[in-house]
Formats: sequence, C-alpha cells, structure tokens
Amino acid sequence: MAAIDPRELLLLKILRIFRMLHIDSIPHSGSSTYSFIDCFKGFEKVRAVRQLFGEKTEGVLQDLKVEFTFIGGYMGVSDRDGHIIVNPRYLNNGDRVDIYLDVIHELVHVKQFMEGKKLFDTQYGYSERPTEIEAYRYAVEEAKRIGLSDERICEYLKTEWMGDYDLKRLAKILNVKC
Repeated sequence: MAAIDPRELLLLKILRIFRMLHIDSIPHSGSSTYSFIDCFKGFEKVRAVRQLFGEKTEGVLQDLKVEFTFIGGYMGVSDRDGHIIVNPRYLNNGDRVDIYLDVIHELVHVKQFMEGKKLFDTQYGYSERPTEIEAYRYAVEEAKRIGLSDERICEYLKTEWMGDYDLKRLAKILNVKC
C-alpha cells in the first residue's frame, strides 16, 4: 500500500470532523466527475460486482459517478449522493490489487447507500461499524477468491487510521489470521 502524505491524512481527519458535525458545504475545488464505467472498465463483468448488484449491475454502474479529487487519501463514498470519490494519486501510485479490492469495498458502500444505510454511523468506531465490516468482508472474500494469503490480506486491511488493536479485531471478525 502506498504511504499517505501526512498533509492528506490531516485533511482526511478534518473532513471526518466536518462529516460528524454534518457540515456538507465543503467546496470540491480541483475535482472532476466521470462515469464509473468510463473510469473502471470491465467491472460490470466481475463476479463479485455482479453478485452485489445482480441484474441491475449494468444500470447501477452506468449511473454511478466517480469524483476525482486530491482531497483525501484513497477512495470513499459520498454520504450525500452515493458517488465514489477517488484520489488520482492513489490510482496512479497504489498497488493494483489494493485498488481492485478498494473498488469492490466502495461498491458495497454504494449498495449500502442505495439501501438507505447510514454509512458513517458515529456511534461505532471505524473497525466495528457494521457498514465497514460488511464492505471489508466482501473485499476479503474476493481477496481469498483471487488467491491472496492471509498475510497479504492483512497488508491490505492495514490503514493509517486503524491501530494494531483495531486491525487485529477486524481481522478476527473477518476470519483472517494476522
């Protein structure tokens, strides 16, 4: 996994505080939006994605927007309208397997948003939030399907915003030996 710039991590933390305070008027300067299928070609054929959206896969991905912005470190989903937000530096410099699994993870959040689930429920910590556990579980299932070892999956799960205790706890929930 590519290291996140400390300034981006600080900005990510600030944005999370804004989210917790329900401040939605942060300008998206320097961002641009595209169709998911134009940015991530072939995902409509991926078995994990088809299992996620079923017969609606093509329509969901056709309508899904991707916003590219240098704010934030990796990928996420907007809790306002359910579009995917991506840092282009991550796409250019990140590990391809991690990016693939992150897209799967974020598509789970897109589906959760479509189902009306609260993506950023602040009554839970990150590693215990039901929406995160579901998204990670789906990504881990795909990681195992493509043949990743538990050790490699642990590398994927490790993030700057999750300490060792939370990582071990999440890995245990997901039945991954770290």
